[in-house]
Amino acid sequence: MAEKLIPADATIRAIKRGDPRTRLSDGAGLYLLLFVNGGSHCWRLDYSHAGKRKTISLGVYPDTSLALAREKAQQARQQLAAGIDPSAARQAVKAAVAQQAELGALQAAGLPVPGTFEHLAREWLERVHQVKVTEKHSERTRVRLEQDAFPYIGRRLVAEIGAPELLVMLQRVVDRGAIETAHRLKFSCGQVFRYGIPRGVCTRDPTADLRDALPPPETRHHAAPTEPADAAQLLRDMAAYSGHPVTRAALALSALLMLRPGELRQAEWAWVDLEAGQLMVPAALMKRRKVDKLNGPPHLVPLAPQAVAIFKELQLLTGEGRYCFPALHTSQRPMSENTVNTALRRMGYSRDQATAHGFRAMARTLAAERLGIAAEVIEAQLAHEVGDSLGRAYNRTQFLEQRRELMVKWADYLDRLRQGATVVALPERSAQR
Repeated sequence: MAEKLIPADATIRAIKRGDPRTRLSDGAGLYLLLFVNGGSHCWRLDYSHAGKRKTISLGVYPDTSLALAREKAQQARQQLAAGIDPSAARQAVKAAVAQQAELGALQAAGLPVPGTFEHLAREWLERVHQVKVTEKHSERTRVRLEQDAFPYIGRRLVAEIGAPELLVMLQRVVDRGAIETAHRLKFSCGQVFRYGIPRGVCTRDPTADLRDALPPPETRHHAAPTEPADAAQLLRDMAAYSGHPVTRAALALSALLMLRPGELRQAEWAWVDLEAGQLMVPAALMKRRKVDKLNGPPHLVPLAPQAVAIFKELQLLTGEGRYCFPALHTSQRPMSENTVNTALRRMGYSRDQATAHGFRAMARTLAAERLGIAAEVIEAQLAHEVGDSLGRAYNRTQFLEQRRELMVKWADYLDRLRQGATVVALPERSAQR
């Protein structure tokens, strides 16, 4: 027997509380649920989809009249006829509205919207980049993106960014003369795109199309004397340096120890073992990947007798404090990163002639070419990272005795250069080992 249709809104208005009926049926699954939870009447539609019985709400009476309820029910039946679940469709609309509201709130607050380059880049910075690299490295990358990428492509959808648009952005950096920065920015953008591919944000990395689009970066080497005569003159000038004795010691040990300037100037007395003749630089201070900084071994620097003698003299001046080379006005922090370079300038050496970092290049070149030291031993002492983990471990452990011998030979060679002795070059094949 067919359900009786509700005759009119007047019938509904006539219903009083206490009526024994719980609902009024309008047919085809539409009905009015009376006094829901003691409140108003509520329209419902029962239907079947994919073999399951379901119910959706169509509004509250009298805000939703009988006519409007029938119209909503008819729309739901049309969706069912098209194979669409009205409830799922309604949830999708609600989700879209909520997402649009969220996007509007983000835009109003000046924050990046999901799907844009800036949003993806910041997610990559937080979840991948800063986990893998050091804090300073990740900070440089962030600043580079904020200054040179986000203002131009930050609000663009990642999937819509192509190589031509990237090239325009990168060309701005090139035009101000920062070619190396442009290449670093291109590399970082490529990492962001590759991060987005498996997450469905984009389908490819457009920076691959820019392989030959930028001018090559200028290769800059740290200035250093790599000819024996030039090195000899520098050593004599250093010996005659009349500045602060701590700076004079830093100059001498820069040439002897093959350390990076930052590693040397931050050296602490706790690292120095004069009896054993060695200095241990903590892994956290070394130029390494973040995981190696956290878990890697310290870097061992064997001390030749000449280096030990300098440290003993220096100990009389700064041995009561933490740092071997404290700042001039406070012992609570190490000397400035510019101290050794400033001393070189005072001695008359320009930036194109000598730098604090250049002492490593001097050692790398002359130890191989003039002393015939195997290249892999020198690289290990310079703490240059090799390509694989087994190679890194091998360089840091198996070459210990060879490195002790290297440091003694190197110190003796510097003495001979400073004293003006003639040093004969070994055959070419030895220099290329």
